[in-house]
Amino acid sequence: MLTEKEIKQIKEELNNCKRPIFFFHDDPDGLASFLLLYRRIHEGKGVIVKAYPKLNTMFAEKALNYEADKVFVLDIANVEQEFIDMVKIPVIWIDHHPPIKRDKIKYFNPRLRDNLNIPVSYLCHQIVKQDDWIALIGCLGDWYIPNFFPDFANKNPELVNKAKKIGEILFETKMGELVKILSFNLKGNTSEVNKSIKILTRIDNPEEILEQTTPRGKLIYKKYEQIQKHYKELLKKAMKAKKGKIIVFTYSEDKLSLTKDLANELMYLNPDKVIVLGREKSGEVRCSIRANNLDLTKAIPKALIGIEGYGGGHEKAGGAGIKKEDFKQFLKNLEKEIK
Repeated sequence: MLTEKEIKQIKEELNNCKRPIFFFHDDPDGLASFLLLYRRIHEGKGVIVKAYPKLNTMFAEKALNYEADKVFVLDIANVEQEFIDMVKIPVIWIDHHPPIKRDKIKYFNPRLRDNLNIPVSYLCHQIVKQDDWIALIGCLGDWYIPNFFPDFANKNPELVNKAKKIGEILFETKMGELVKILSFNLKGNTSEVNKSIKILTRIDNPEEILEQTTPRGKLIYKKYEQIQKHYKELLKKAMKAKKGKIIVFTYSEDKLSLTKDLANELMYLNPDKVIVLGREKSGEVRCSIRANNLDLTKAIPKALIGIEGYGGGHEKAGGAGIKKEDFKQFLKNLEKEIK
């Protein structure tokens, strides 16, 4: 949680800028975080950060070209010092990954104080105190039930179906469908994704999307339907994967990355297993990894020892990029970490 002092500080930064640029992670938590802040001030530009969540000098150039007067970094695991030095404007970084020390930055992360893993969308909701449905999508996307959920469920029973557990909410309710809808609208080429994001900044309520009551809601739902067909085919294949200590499923697809979504649903269906979903691309296997009974913040770095690759994430959800020829060894190393 953010303290009242931190909330006040971020509010002041948000209210005192004309051309802010928002860098956010390409998942429901990152997207919801951006939407919450943008919809509060209706100023600035959002830039999605795909693949490995890191801001480097390439992104600094985007801020400079936009002539931004302030940078907000949302749900990004790593901001390089070179990025901060290059932009030469205030950088406000709100995050929940393992803390990193940087100079000349305003950094807000609950882990610094009590090591709590709180989604950034929840923290942004503390700041703006609006758009509960958007904040809830972001939180649920990170497998977190916020404290405002019971009140939301009472007011919107048709979206929740009396579900109380995170898996049930995600995979058996309309609220869970909304999480997948936003996630799927982050798939595809950058121009398509930016179009979806722009539309989402203007959506008034979830019914616009679920019931397709407006042209903008129809566009968001249509994109979801298109990807849902492909997703169901992949899920059917993944369900046939061999079930040992680790369920491993890899596929080759250049256009869409559905590993995060598939990994989440497989974890719900196989709660006692470690899930490794990999997409082969450019000589790498880019993985989403899920586990209920394994701390991935420790297991993934250990499994990468002696491996050409990178990875990290949270306790129960992480990711990695492994050279294709090292993937089998990575799996062997990961299995050793399972007790």
